[in-house]
Amino acid sequence: MAYKKSKKRQLKNIDTVVANVQSTFNNTIVSITTPEGDVLLRASAGQLGFKGSRKGTPFAATQIANNLAKEMLDLGVKLVEVNMKGPGSGRDSVVRALQSSGLTVTLLRDVTPLPHNGCRPSKKRRV
Repeated sequence: MAYKKSKKRQLKNIDTVVANVQSTFNNTIVSITTPEGDVLLRASAGQLGFKGSRKGTPFAATQIANNLAKEMLDLGVKLVEVNMKGPGSGRDSVVRALQSSGLTVTLLRDVTPLPHNGCRPSKKRRV
């Protein structure tokens, strides 16, 4: 049976998207989805050529957001909801870059998982 190549879906008149920002100390990953959860675009600091500890910087996060904002404007996106996750330094700079590129941020949501009681701590250190 021959492999049938599927056509790339053309998404038209998307005006609202959700930007999911996962920001750790080592990297920042941003994925742009529809409100239903279908991924449209994604980018990370490593994808843009940042290496090592530079991936976790606010400058790298700004560059990610600027690249994604250009592609979103080509799709016709106007409104963005932002879900931020993680403790990294790129969280706020992604939002600032999206706003400065001409997109309207309608909602900021922090979806960082918080432990209710967490893992059992390691045993007490004996010296």
